[in-house]
Amino acid sequence: MCRGVAYADAVATPDLEELRAAVVEIRFEPSRRSVRVDVGTTLLEAARHAKLPIASACGSDGVCARCGLEILEGAETLPDETDAERVLKARNRVDGKLRLACRVRVNADITATAPYW
Repeated sequence: MCRGVAYADAVATPDLEELRAAVVEIRFEPSRRSVRVDVGTTLLEAARHAKLPIASACGSDGVCARCGLEILEGAETLPDETDAERVLKARNRVDGKLRLACRVRVNADITATAPYW
């Protein structure tokens, strides 16, 4: 067996499908704005990238709980709420159906809205 062939077989190269999967589309209603962001981007970063106003008094540290967004589509693809997120929401009287945008990292296409948009 040729050395180059053995090496080529051992190195996995991502195909076009895998490269496309690293970027997701986040849609915001009712503005109908959407942005394409890398997997792992927070919803807060995505909203700012879409030039939408989003409340945040703590500098994205996850302590003010002002950045609550309702996930309209794709909630099942997001990581589960952490205990810390639940406690912050309860302490700040944030509606249970909202997710804290500074704490949620996207991994698939979703649609979201804020109560004040």
